[in-house]
Amino acid sequence: MQIGIRLHDTKKGTLEERVAIAEEQGFSCAHLALKKVISEYSVADSALTPGFSCYLKNLFAAHHLDIAVLGCYLNLATPDQAVLEKNVHRYMAHIRMASLLGAGVVGTETGAVNESYSFEERNHSEEALDIFIKNVRPVVQYAEKMGVILAIEPVYKHIVCNPKRARKVLDEIGSPNLQIIFDPVNLLDISNYKERESIIAEAIEVLGEDIAVIHIKDFIVKDGALVSVAAGTGEMDYTQIIRFIKEKKPYIHTTLENTTPENAVQAKAYIQKLYDTCQIK
Repeated sequence: MQIGIRLHDTKKGTLEERVAIAEEQGFSCAHLALKKVISEYSVADSALTPGFSCYLKNLFAAHHLDIAVLGCYLNLATPDQAVLEKNVHRYMAHIRMASLLGAGVVGTETGAVNESYSFEERNHSEEALDIFIKNVRPVVQYAEKMGVILAIEPVYKHIVCNPKRARKVLDEIGSPNLQIIFDPVNLLDISNYKERESIIAEAIEVLGEDIAVIHIKDFIVKDGALVSVAAGTGEMDYTQIIRFIKEKKPYIHTTLENTTPENAVQAKAYIQKLYDTCQIK
């Protein structure tokens, strides 16, 4: 297991400062969302040149960090066709950059059937799933051409809301360049969180062979909703996840989410201790 952090969860600063902080805190990889960590210069599609890619590759290498995820979390099911075309173009620009960066995956969630990228019941319909599969297909085909893995992240409020729907997407597309980011908390909602052990078990069984990256965070229940927090500060039991990593996924990129600059090191130590003490069956 290689534990990483979202760079935008580190102390505010330039990209270079954030990368240095991640190294100083003992992380071995990072989740890079360009717009969330770079404001001093352009990160528009046209700015994602080979030169910029090589600069980033060298910067991260100098600090002994892999780029686990190059994030491009845009809606591939928006009904606005002009926006959809821009989003697909943005994905392709990220895929080109990832091919030069040597990034682990280009990561994305799976959208909503509205322009606001918000939850509605229709997100969980078969129609919505068909829309997502249709729109993600050319992005995966481009990833194949560039030798890059696109990884989708199932989220309860989005279109790919459970392991079975994620499995259907993988099977329908049928490409080794489409894999999974597994975030257990993202599969939970106030309506199902008490069944989290069975949900996590199902995800591992149904998606395990195609899981490329794992996201780790925790949750608390507040005002009738789940609130994401740093690992070790909520209600999660990581036993299944850690055992899965140790048994099946050596050196997998495992990035922390929803940490703060004050608790990131503590969260990292918490997960590392669980891993170190985990007993394989």
